[in-house]
Amino acid sequence: MKRYNYLIPYSPRPDLNPPGRYAIIEAKKALLDSLTIQVLNAEGEVEKFQAIVTALTEKLTKFEGFLADAGANRAHTLSNKNLVDQVVQDAKNLLNNSEIAFDEVVIADGVTKRVAINMREVINKLIFSAEVINKLANLVIRKKALNPLISDELVTLVGTAGKDANNAISLTLTALQATYFSQAVSGEAEAAAALEFTQAKDFVASLTSGKNSLQSLIHKAYVDAKNLFQSLQTAVADVIEELNHATAALNKAEVKLKSIQAKLAAENAAALAS
Repeated sequence: MKRYNYLIPYSPRPDLNPPGRYAIIEAKKALLDSLTIQVLNAEGEVEKFQAIVTALTEKLTKFEGFLADAGANRAHTLSNKNLVDQVVQDAKNLLNNSEIAFDEVVIADGVTKRVAINMREVINKLIFSAEVINKLANLVIRKKALNPLISDELVTLVGTAGKDANNAISLTLTALQATYFSQAVSGEAEAAAALEFTQAKDFVASLTSGKNSLQSLIHKAYVDAKNLFQSLQTAVADVIEELNHATAALNKAEVKLKSIQAKLAAENAAALAS
């Protein structure tokens, strides 16, 4: 700490140091001592507030770093939240499409089964008709042998009808075979659609069902990150306010110290000059 020295002229001869002058010297000495103590006290105040400002500045720097990290984490968790929400929406769309496809396959399979049943009924009728036509053709041929008056055209027509009936049976059997093949394919498609629908439903459930679902956990992580960021924002604002108050107090203490130092210097100079 800087000390201020002052010199008080004094003579050992009693006749040169009257009582009044001695009192003045003592008063000046007391004033200088008082100002020196005030300077020491003011310097202590400056040091105290400087230490507070320094500590708060370091604290602010640290909290601003925390806030920056929290902001980055908040942005990252928000990106994850948006991404998982999109995944969930895509999964729900897949589930909806799978359900529609499954329903359509079920309907198609039902139609194929009904077509197969109708085809079997048609074949049965064709077979019955062919048998009747064939019997009629045999009968006409036998009658023709016994009665030459029966028209050859009739015999030909009946024979052609029998052939057509047999061809119709053959074509219908081919169609029925194709129907059975379509039914098998339809069954496989129905099984595949059912499996896809079940898997899509399970996938959506794993993403959204329960507190520990992926979507819930990622949403919670975002909420926690947002709350931490807001808390750190408040903390940084509080530290800035404290720092502003401490800085103002430091400035005031420094002004006071300079004022007292100037007064002490002036009084000391006056004492030396007297």
